[in-house]
Amino acid sequence: MLKRCFDFSFAVLGLLFLFPILILIALIIKLNSKGPVLFIQERVGRHNLNFNIYKFRTMYVKSQQKGLLTIGDKDNRVTKIGYFLRKYKIDEFPQLINIIKGDMSFVGPRPELRYYVNFYNEADLIIFKLRPGITGLASLKYRNEVELLKKAKDPEKYFIETIIPDKLKYNKLYLKRRNFFFDLKLIGVTFFRVLFK
Repeated sequence: MLKRCFDFSFAVLGLLFLFPILILIALIIKLNSKGPVLFIQERVGRHNLNFNIYKFRTMYVKSQQKGLLTIGDKDNRVTKIGYFLRKYKIDEFPQLINIIKGDMSFVGPRPELRYYVNFYNEADLIIFKLRPGITGLASLKYRNEVELLKKAKDPEKYFIETIIPDKLKYNKLYLKRRNFFFDLKLIGVTFFRVLFK
């Protein structure tokens, strides 16, 4: 209950505080490339149920038809403003709406596409006891995931066979260790790494 109250309260405050900045970002996105301001995608959330995640659009329209994974920081599907938004995780700001709706939390496993969840085994489904989060143990370890994929000979295979199992290991560890103060610590570490990486 404490976690949910914290999530809801700070998500509302965050939206109110950031509102002028969000409007400015939306205008820049519209001027930078054709397409909607928001990128809405179906992900898998708590209780293994699908929900729509909100992000600022950082890619050109229909880029997902060329692959589900973003490979490297110079992926030519990413717009000019998109590189900046991704670098500082600004594209994640609209997920405050997901938090208010109860789809997500500030801290938890990152919500995955159903296509990749289909590679989980029965024991892995335990992570769906949790609301997915904007940040978490696995997110912090793999904050440069796109660069790891860029170096892989077969990025799709590497993601499925190496990154997914390792992320699941960290998500299960979070499930065991989670508490309100641990969440605050992870939020603090996330801010520090985003600002000073």
